[in-house]
Amino acid sequence: MDYQFDFALVLQSLPVLMRGLLVTIELWIPSIVIGLAAGFFLALARLSDRAILRVPSLVYIELFRDTPVLIQLIWFFYAFPIVIGVQLSPFTAALLGLSLNTSAYCAEIYRGGIQSIARGQWEGARALGMRRSKILQRIILPQVFKRMLPAFTNRAIEVAKMSSLASVISVHELMYQGRLLSSTYYRPLEILTTVAVIYFILIYPGTWLSARLERRLAAKA
Repeated sequence: MDYQFDFALVLQSLPVLMRGLLVTIELWIPSIVIGLAAGFFLALARLSDRAILRVPSLVYIELFRDTPVLIQLIWFFYAFPIVIGVQLSPFTAALLGLSLNTSAYCAEIYRGGIQSIARGQWEGARALGMRRSKILQRIILPQVFKRMLPAFTNRAIEVAKMSSLASVISVHELMYQGRLLSSTYYRPLEILTTVAVIYFILIYPGTWLSARLERRLAAKA
């Protein structure tokens, strides 16, 4: 292969890639926070005895879990503005799509964790006159939080990788900047390899933490 590598160009392009990385983080962290918060309430609705809460939450969860994230991002950027009559910025559309998708997956993590607690604990607490909210707060959630941590960590990792799809709707995140630079300078090998390395450095600590948590929880089980 007669190819002359030019990684000096990568060094010159690092400021642009770092700006893209900052946008990636600005998209990633709020998506996780919103997804965790919304997912909790979705899970409670999903577990409710009232069909008026249970059915809509089930439809919402299955809709976002069973359709591609890329389609969701494109829909929120191109189709959703027609529904609401307001044009969304690419960043807002991407944040909305990632947050809602994340909330659906987090809802299932919460639901699985809550349902893993023996039914007898619920019944015992109710026999003592405790309300559902108090049972969750004092008995259920303290037990399931540790069980859910690895799953939430894995979800955060997935969202970090999914954020690269926002480049399709022109969000100037890391992948967008990498594609722009590679097409401008015709050096996709050097630039896209650097982009992959930056993603690895960003995501690997979460992967390592998730593995550590799983080993520690398995040892305590």
